[in-house]
Amino acid sequence: MSGCGCEVELKDAKQKHVLYWLLGINAVMFCVEITVGLYANSTALIADSMDMLADAIVYGIALYAVSRSLKHKANAALISGYFQLTLGILVIFDIVRRLEEGEPHSWFMIGFGFVALIANVICLVLIRMQSNGEVHMRASWIFSANDVIANLGVIAAGVLVMLLDSRWPDIVIGSVIATLILRGAYLIITDAKKELSNAELTSENNSCSGSKSKSCS
Repeated sequence: MSGCGCEVELKDAKQKHVLYWLLGINAVMFCVEITVGLYANSTALIADSMDMLADAIVYGIALYAVSRSLKHKANAALISGYFQLTLGILVIFDIVRRLEEGEPHSWFMIGFGFVALIANVICLVLIRMQSNGEVHMRASWIFSANDVIANLGVIAAGVLVMLLDSRWPDIVIGSVIATLILRGAYLIITDAKKELSNAELTSENNSCSGSKSKSCS
């Protein structure tokens, strides 16, 4: 039946299914990585775990936006971006705090870096299945793409810590991950603000087209 809205309902149901999986994967990986990161004294793992936490929060907000208007979705993406920004700043503070601490455990960094990499590749595949390009799903893609880069960085840092017998590769990669988090926040906030502006303009135009008031001319 054309015009019944069945296609929209089906799409929204698929989005919810994907977002629940993304939320679950990132929440579990945050718990695992923050525990291992604290035990291994790894700035990079802790930074990556905070990135996972940011993603889990974002996917929860995105679930709220499913089945809602473009303006709601843009607002959800905007809030997600601000969460990402806040956690990125917190990671930087943690990096500064850990500058004087001892060498991290490289094998934990390498091993759990691989585990996190597999989890985020799965997330990317799930998001890729949602090809509608809506702003909250674009935000999800940015998060997971950044996570894959961060995971590769954690693995590289673990190898360098082992080879160089130094904590500095861990600190440097942690700083790079923090930069990626902040960059992702900037991209999402910019995209969301653009979508909000477009939604408001569309709403204004629709109001004017339905009104004969001269103020709309």
